[in-house]
Amino acid sequence: MAQYNYQPTIWTRADALKVHEDDPTTTQPLVPANFPIMDNRLFIWDTMPLRTLDGTIVSIDGWSVIFTLTAVRDPKRFTDKNGKYDITADWEDRHGRARICFWYSRDGKSWKFGGRVMKEGVSPTSREWAGTPILLNNNGDVDLYYTCVTPGATICKVRGRLVASQNGVTVENFTKVKSLFEADGTYYQTEKQNPYFNFRDPSPFIDPVDGKLYMVFEGNVAGDRGSHIVGDAQIGKVPPQHTDVGGARFQVGCIGLAVATDLTGDQWEILPPLVTAVGVNDQTERPHYVFKDGKYYLFTISHKFTYADGLSGPDGVYGFVSENLTGPYRPMNSSGLVLGNPSSQPYQTYSHYVMPNGLVTSFIDSVPVPTPNPKDLQYRIGGTEAPTVRIELEGDRSFLIETLDYGYIPPMQNVKLRKRRFGH
Repeated sequence: MAQYNYQPTIWTRADALKVHEDDPTTTQPLVPANFPIMDNRLFIWDTMPLRTLDGTIVSIDGWSVIFTLTAVRDPKRFTDKNGKYDITADWEDRHGRARICFWYSRDGKSWKFGGRVMKEGVSPTSREWAGTPILLNNNGDVDLYYTCVTPGATICKVRGRLVASQNGVTVENFTKVKSLFEADGTYYQTEKQNPYFNFRDPSPFIDPVDGKLYMVFEGNVAGDRGSHIVGDAQIGKVPPQHTDVGGARFQVGCIGLAVATDLTGDQWEILPPLVTAVGVNDQTERPHYVFKDGKYYLFTISHKFTYADGLSGPDGVYGFVSENLTGPYRPMNSSGLVLGNPSSQPYQTYSHYVMPNGLVTSFIDSVPVPTPNPKDLQYRIGGTEAPTVRIELEGDRSFLIETLDYGYIPPMQNVKLRKRRFGH
């Protein structure tokens, strides 16, 4: 489509060389080893607050609602013949049995478990991976955009309803999953092109300028694995000793874009990527927007281990800013790093989600535990909500300014649901 004729912004190796761990303005505070667990029966990780298409975090009839990737802990399966539960193996196995569940709370932090959103067998693949729950109206109708994974990877949505009462929140329907699109092999790498491809994490939004419905998602730049060129444009302006890119051609992450044919979100057209990271990083997970001061703040999360040869950065959230939806984008804080883990606890938190009020939620992965015997377990597995932090966005820069309670996700707006008339 001619009106979408734009060039993706390149996150260059020169940009990424400016990433520095432990900068106080971009480093998540230390999570103590005695952190609380939301539910000892469950692991939770990617957290998806209920929101509207403009990004506003909402409650319904005074109940805050979050959706999480969830797996039931399985001590029986992961306990050895000596009776020792290998929680690390259980935690690392969770992705294969991920299900989307929901929680509700009166105070935005004391979360009560609501259960599965979809009953077993509704989702067409073996894994339910992250996306975005969108409150559509004051009837409680919700479009849950998410990723159907294994076999393949398909961006999907399922519509249902949240019902609020004095006692809590329940779900209705969420019974018919609609496939929206898959990687096309032209803009976005397919599984045939690369068995390790990434294609997931839909985040729909209304563009505040043109009023159309769009979606960002994680992808990899199309092309057979190992065939990408890390040229001058991808390298950027680097010192002479940083011109050797090694095997960086295998890291081809990007932030994808699609546009809906109308506001129902039932039909979509895939567009070129907004940001590419060829030769820089292989994962640009859970992209999402904050619209502020006439700017488009585009956030994504990434890992230390997915950086290309010759580069490094902490697990955390990275950001890019532009005055236009299609860019060009500038990396936040010159490097792209907005909030990363401290080097002393490199895996303490992940899957950060930046809300329009500056609050950033994430989950606890693992935190070191001091032990007198080095042979003992030296870290504690999380699988629960991390402390929320607050950042301020100022032009192209961000500043960490506050640490709040564990899993604190307060609503920005309460939606009063219409009373339902049964029998009509």
